[in-house]
Amino acid sequence: MKTLGTRPSPRSAAQLAYGFAAGFVSTLTFHQLVLLVIWSLGIAPFAPFSMAATKPFGIPAVVSLALWGGIWGVVFSLVSGAFPHGVAYWLAAFLFGAVLPSVVALMVVLPLKGRPMGGGWHMPLLLTAFLINGAWGLGTGIFYRSFPPRPGR
Repeated sequence: MKTLGTRPSPRSAAQLAYGFAAGFVSTLTFHQLVLLVIWSLGIAPFAPFSMAATKPFGIPAVVSLALWGGIWGVVFSLVSGAFPHGVAYWLAAFLFGAVLPSVVALMVVLPLKGRPMGGGWHMPLLLTAFLINGAWGLGTGIFYRSFPPRPGR
């Protein structure tokens, strides 16, 4: 039993670091490559690998996305132990990414940036969010499982 004032075990800190790394790398690979495909098909309303400066620090948008992907990867690492096993794990990983980051982006981030909630409910934007974030979730699951074993695995 854990008591107040105890430090997290190195294994749990490693679990969070693995989650961050998995989410970061998945953003630069799965997320952006799926975005490239659907942008090339004329579906996505924005291009991948954007180097446009973001506020307030001026870092490239793709790096900002990867950092947020890492933060979502930490959340993934905390909840993925509850995912089912087998093929259902991969579906759960996809749905985690497709739903949670998409809802936050559409319902919180866009309004904070002065854009309409839900991106104005434009189907290409909604489909893009669902697909690229679902791909991110799947990629995060793949990378996360490729790291050294953790308790409960």
